[in-house]
Parts: sequence; structure tokens; C-alpha cells
Amino acid sequence: MTQRRIFCLTGKDTRDFLQGLITNDIAKVDNGLVYTALLTPQGKYIADFFVFLSGGDIHLDADADQADALVQRLSMYKLRADVSIQEVPLHLHRGTGDTPEDGFADPRHSAMGWRAYRDTEWREDTDWTALQVSHLVPQSGVDLTPDTFILEAGFERLNGVDFKKGCYVGQEVTARMKHKTELRKGLAQVTVTGDAPSGTQITANGKSVGTLLSRAGDLAIAYLRFDRAKGPMQAGNATVTWDAP
Repeated sequence: MTQRRIFCLTGKDTRDFLQGLITNDIAKVDNGLVYTALLTPQGKYIADFFVFLSGGDIHLDADADQADALVQRLSMYKLRADVSIQEVPLHLHRGTGDTPEDGFADPRHSAMGWRAYRDTEWREDTDWTALQVSHLVPQSGVDLTPDTFILEAGFERLNGVDFKKGCYVGQEVTARMKHKTELRKGLAQVTVTGDAPSGTQITANGKSVGTLLSRAGDLAIAYLRFDRAKGPMQAGNATVTWDAP
């Protein structure tokens, strides 16, 4: 069962409040599901989540392990704004194929299917980790950690950041990274031969080049220092290879 928690935000200041905090443009919620993140002032990841409209109100779909910290951080920023945040008894349903009438297409990648929010619980029958790894879609708390800069995690490709929306927390650092000539580090899809759990350090020629993260079969997501990730690499007893673009 997918471990998500759903929150409803109400109050006349809700849209302006979120617009000044999240990485994406809240106006996009009128056209469908929005993938976004909340960052520290230093531009590092706190949480990623989805925003959607239901019954005319804005809702958040958050990872269960991050939900309390996310709501706490939002409440810290709320101050005197007319915004109320309440958890609601909705359950995430997900699937691939045609999007149902009450569903939303996942904006990160077409292979990630659709998401719907219903009153009944849902039992998963899809290997979402395998789909995420094969399409380089990072997982909350595994591939996305407090050390993550979202552009290194592919948020532009995943439709999780808007560079025209104006200021938000962490925007200055994110914008500077956008205008660099190229990123020197980031998430990449690698092939793994042998046993190596998530969190295993990856080395090449005796030097650290990154960390192995989500894995599904012979494929995995890794955080790599691109200039050092040359040729066969090692992660514990496993061999790691990366086809650089």
C-alpha cells in the first residue's frame, strides 16, 4: 500500500502563500496535477509533493514519512496568513494506462501513469520502484535527501520547477545552478552487476565517485560525480557502469 498522506489547504491566502514557497507555479493546479518541492533558503531539498484541486480546494499529496515535517515547515511560514492545513481521509490510487475521469496524469513522466484520490484504500499491483528506476524518477527519502539540490535530481526534466514564476524559498540558489554551464554532479541511471544495497559508496580507481540509491534488478539510480564516473566502477562487491550521455 502506498504510504501517502493527503492535506487540504483552505483560506483566502492559500495560493499566494504556496506561490512564495514552492518550486513550481501554483497557477498550474487549475490545469492538473502539479509536482513541486519545498526547499531550504540554501536551496536544498526538504520535501517533494503533489498539489491538486478537489472540491475547489487545494490539496497536498505528501510522502507519509515527510508529512509531519512538511506541515510543520509550512505552518512556520504561515504567520498571519489566512491559511488552514488539515489532513483529510483520502487515499492515493495509482495506475498505468488511460487516466480515469477522477484522476490526474502524473506530470513527472508519462510512464508513471495517473494518480487519483478516493475515499477507499488501495492495494498496489504495480512495481513502482522498477518504473521509477527505469525512467530516472527519484523517490522521496531514498534518491531525494536533505543533501539534494533539485536540479541535480532532474526536477526540470520532471516538471517540478518553474523558472518564470518569481521568488520562492531557495530560488536564488536554484536559479544560479540553472545558469551554470553544466552540472558536475547529479542523479544518473546505472547498471549494477552483483550485490550492493542502497547507500553503498561507488568508487573508481580507488576514489569516491558517488552513492548507489534506488535499485530494481540490474538497474539503479546513483548520485554521481560525473567527471570521475569513468569506466567500470565498484559498489561493494558489485560492478557499476554508466553510459554517459
